[in-house]
Amino acid sequence: MITTMHATTSAAVSSRLSAMRRSSGANSFTRVLTLIIVADDLEAAEHGIRAANGASREHPCRIIAVVPENGDGPASIDAEIRVGGDAGLSEVVILRPTGEPADAVDTLVMPLLLPDAPIVVWWTGQPPAEPSRDPLGAMAQRRITDATASADPLSTLRSLAPGYAPGDTDLAWSRVTLWRGLLAATLDEPPYEPVVAARVTGAKGRPSVYMLAAWLADSFGVPVEVGVEDSRAVTHVELERANGSITLRRTPGASVAILSRPGRIDQRINLVERALADCLTEELRRLDADETYGRTLTRGLPLVPAEVRS
Repeated sequence: MITTMHATTSAAVSSRLSAMRRSSGANSFTRVLTLIIVADDLEAAEHGIRAANGASREHPCRIIAVVPENGDGPASIDAEIRVGGDAGLSEVVILRPTGEPADAVDTLVMPLLLPDAPIVVWWTGQPPAEPSRDPLGAMAQRRITDATASADPLSTLRSLAPGYAPGDTDLAWSRVTLWRGLLAATLDEPPYEPVVAARVTGAKGRPSVYMLAAWLADSFGVPVEVGVEDSRAVTHVELERANGSITLRRTPGASVAILSRPGRIDQRINLVERALADCLTEELRRLDADETYGRTLTRGLPLVPAEVRS
């Protein structure tokens, strides 16, 4: 069920949403959080909503997508409400404010927040320099950015470090969760020799490549090189130890990686490139501070050289 409202108010949208929920039977579902999506345009908002609907299978939520319209036109708010089959296990409100409401989105969304439920804010494009000081970010328990979707991904990722606050995270971090888990499990096997150097290879300027390299640099205190390969994500990690190197290699576009260790037969491991919905689902599982992400961003990332070495 979809309803469109023009030149309306947040209070009117809230009332209409309640009426639509009652008529569709959606009141029988429990919403566990409010997810606010801030998008630069309607296309980006729809992309984020699709990912959030996928995540709603594990985290039923109220999705409020805000698409501020630039310009000095009259103050107005257009809205679209989706409940039932058109919103998956969530309920969706899309707000398109123009004029003054576009400059006060925190006040705009307040009547639509679920009572006594956590708030998560996700910037799908260029994030604020300090997410925790943004009016919406200050309201939230978790603040999700996606440096990959910005105009200059690597510079955006590095710019987030000085303003980091507990509760911040970036989807570049969850994109390498599987890599981190496999590498940690491999190092938890004999021989227990220290890593003396590391190399991470992947797409040029890809934030996930640098976050994985930063995690290795912070975890082991060793120099980490970054290599570039024609791909969309991380493709190769090499950990040097005294008895030989451990390598984890995934051919660009493939879903299986090869794990090589000295004196052992190569092992084929399922290592798919994670979808946006999967990354968002992971980030919504925790509402406390991700301390490992904080250390990686603020301590590990400055140790990774900006230049890529072919």
